Amino acid sequence: MSNKQTSFIAKNLEDLHFGGNWTAVNLQGALEGLTWEEAHQKIASLHSISELVYHINYFIKVVNRVLQGQPLEGKDAVSFDVPEINSREGWNVFLEEVWEDARTFGRLARNLSDKKLDEIFSDPKYGSYERNLYGLVEHSHYHLGQIVLIRKLLKERKF
Repeated sequence: MSNKQTSFIAKNLEDLHFGGNWTAVNLQGALEGLTWEEAHQKIASLHSISELVYHINYFIKVVNRVLQGQPLEGKDAVSFDVPEINSREGWNVFLEEVWEDARTFGRLARNLSDKKLDEIFSDPKYGSYERNLYGLVEHSHYHLGQIVLIRKLLKERKF
């Protein structure tokens, strides 16, 4: 089973989360030292950092379920509905789930053959596995950039 491309995709999502990507920015590093209170703070009409982290992970969970043979089930309308987090412990539990879901994606993607990338991802309207797996990485990078910028704005904000 050839899986050079699927391993590359898996590594890209893992690097986005844990470091080693070309941009030298990763989610774990971007969230380091961030308190749960800061993560929930809103600046104007921007999403909070916690909403963005939840949103990134929401779609990783959706894709993970498909990679495990389950149906595609997800709704954009609820993808920012971060559960209530009221403590440092709650924030840490949430982040551990995010890290574990990224690791799960890596394992699942590496188990796919490269031929699978040409197949339809659940429904023809969603395109191929390749489009969806690469899209997941691109989507996550986009929101990581927002998190980094919001974190800078929070640091500069006068309370």
